[in-house]
Amino acid sequence: MAVRAVRGAVQLERDDAGHMDEQVGALLTAILERNALSADDLISIWFTATPDLHSDFPAAAARKLGIVDVPLICAQELAIEGAMPRVVRVLAHIESDRPRAEIAHVYLGAAAALRKDIAQ
Repeated sequence: MAVRAVRGAVQLERDDAGHMDEQVGALLTAILERNALSADDLISIWFTATPDLHSDFPAAAARKLGIVDVPLICAQELAIEGAMPRVVRVLAHIESDRPRAEIAHVYLGAAAALRKDIAQ
């Protein structure tokens, strides 16, 4: 079994803890489903949030989904002028037999514009 990385992102409509839980939960669920993964396949997840998000830690949504024994960390994205606002990004390290080219990276809603080259 190989170690792979899965990318993803979602843009929030507003900085609200409940909305963040909902949207980050949807992103994580889509990543798991599109890659035929379970929580046991996760090694770690790195979350970043743009500097305009203050309401909660994105990792809290993972814990609410039942991802409880996987190391999670949150960091702040760079404050780049003109960057898309209210974005949570995910980098998940997984165990998978899928070739790297078959990993489904998930960019939901407006965040699909961030990585048109790999968004699926």
